[in-house]
Amino acid sequence: MITLTKLNGTQFVLNSDLIEVIQENPDTTIRLTNGSTYIVEEPMEEVVRLTLQFRRKVFRDLIESAK
Repeated sequence: MITLTKLNGTQFVLNSDLIEVIQENPDTTIRLTNGSTYIVEEPMEEVVRLTLQFRRKVFRDLIESAK
């Protein structure tokens, strides 16, 4: 899950596993596999960075718990 900001300044948490497409035109638009669309303040590169950071943490925690 990643925390993002809608254009009205409201923060929300997005299940990044559902991201299908991210576009900048010029606002960052995220389309999910369930058909939902979100327009956010963060640039596309930031959404990708947050998603990678979240997934790294999940896998790191999984590996640590398996030891």
